[in-house]
Amino acid sequence: MIDNVNHPEHYTKGGVECIDAIRASMDKDGFAAYCKGNALKYLWRYKDKGGLQDLEKARVYLGWLIETEQELKAEMDARVAEWRRQQELKAAAAKEGA
Repeated sequence: MIDNVNHPEHYTKGGVECIDAIRASMDKDGFAAYCKGNALKYLWRYKDKGGLQDLEKARVYLGWLIETEQELKAEMDARVAEWRRQQELKAAAAKEGA
């Protein structure tokens, strides 16, 4: 069954889906911006061009945007936790040396 919203056949070449190549070509912030722009494009035009299918495409891009933002938040949370751990270790070492 052809799925022109989630996996359009015309966006796959040599077993690689275009969105995967796009995602691999940029960092997560860049991919988030790409998804935001595409979601906006489909929302902007849905009444005049693609109707319900454009809304479904916007939802796919919003889903990828949400997933990417969740990944970015998790990475930031991990960096903050590591920084705090390092600060606690430094404070403990300084206290022992005093």
